Amino acid sequence: MANPFNNFLAKYPFLKFLGNRYVIVLVFFSIWMIFLDNTSYLLHRDLDKQIDELETNKKYYQEEIQKDNKNIKKLQNLDHVEQYAREKYYMKRDSEDIYIIEYEKDELRKKDSIANLQ
Repeated sequence: MANPFNNFLAKYPFLKFLGNRYVIVLVFFSIWMIFLDNTSYLLHRDLDKQIDELETNKKYYQEEIQKDNKNIKKLQNLDHVEQYAREKYYMKRDSEDIYIIEYEKDELRKKDSIANLQ
């Protein structure tokens, strides 16, 4: 009785290399390294995505730190402190009245931002 593998190779001679033990070991090793190992390609791909995301976050926070440092330098001057308090916290002097004017676009933006948070 003939070996079924030899019959298969007789029908498809271009698959003869599959019988080579080095090819079998190479295929097993490749599958192991790509999918099953702790240092697999898939794991490295996920880690690279996380690294890229963290680097973009790092750039964003460094820019925010620079903006905050500029604001801190501005707030060393008392005139800028007063201006900041008036604009951000709507503070006023005793003899003044403040009128806050809101536009429809601002209200729509607030509603959209609240909807996105929920």
